[in-house]
Amino acid sequence: MSSAAQGALLGLLAGLGAVLALRRVPAMRRPTLEDRVAPYLRDAASLTRMPGSGGRTPDGFAGVLKPMMAAAAARLDGWLGGSASVRRRLDQLGDGRTLEDFRAQQLVWGGFGVAAGLALALLLAARGSAHPLGLLVVVAACGVTGVLACDRRLSSEVTAHEQRMLVEFPTIAELLALSVAAGEGAVGALERVTTRSHGELARELGRALADARAGAPLVTALERVADRAALPELRRFVDGVAIAVERGTPLAEVLRAQAVDVREAGRRRLMEAGARKEIAMMLPVVFLLLPLTVVFALFPGFYGLSFTTP
Repeated sequence: MSSAAQGALLGLLAGLGAVLALRRVPAMRRPTLEDRVAPYLRDAASLTRMPGSGGRTPDGFAGVLKPMMAAAAARLDGWLGGSASVRRRLDQLGDGRTLEDFRAQQLVWGGFGVAAGLALALLLAARGSAHPLGLLVVVAACGVTGVLACDRRLSSEVTAHEQRMLVEFPTIAELLALSVAAGEGAVGALERVTTRSHGELARELGRALADARAGAPLVTALERVADRAALPELRRFVDGVAIAVERGTPLAEVLRAQAVDVREAGRRRLMEAGARKEIAMMLPVVFLLLPLTVVFALFPGFYGLSFTTP
């Protein structure tokens, strides 16, 4: 790339930075509806306080960065869409993050992607083997990749969360069965197990117990847990508890039977995974080790024949 093209690219980047900086100047920024209504409210001062700031307005770089991040996250949410899917996955994960927090995290990942794209673009520009438009495409592609990678990571976290719940389910079910057999009711058994257990399923059952204490029926609260997790085993657990509560059937036997069923299902999944791994392990044996063995077995013969031939 010639020096003129490099100068044009640097000038374009500097111009974009200047435009973004000028748009955030208060004199150049269009006031929002909140800014126009705030002076007429009695608690207008609280509207300018950021969450988590301890009742005061943040100063300096933090005071400038947080509104910019919030506005950029809202704009990113408008571009990407899919807010219902993100909210559902965040609710399944239950780590306290909101949609705005996740969009801000996506923005940070996209910023790292743009930084990596800029580094790659500068490397290609130094080698002189790329067009400026192609460099901009590389930077944009790296930024989009960072945003999509953050969304993919959230899906992976939800999958891992469900798998941990499935692993913990037989133990939790047997503990509940022991508590019920000892004379505890359904609510008392849940309280005893959730206070003495640590894990994803215990935390979800704790949320259901909190909903039941807030006034929701226990079966409804457990159905919310099953809807969030979308696990067939947990759905059968909720149905068994509902039938036991409504009809008065022995709850301990139902829980023990479900724990046995989940363990058997887990054993079948392990056997299926082992069979798939066995097939995958045959690939390097057939295509790598076996050809090398044949070569080592036949090479001495061919080498001896090369000396015996006249």
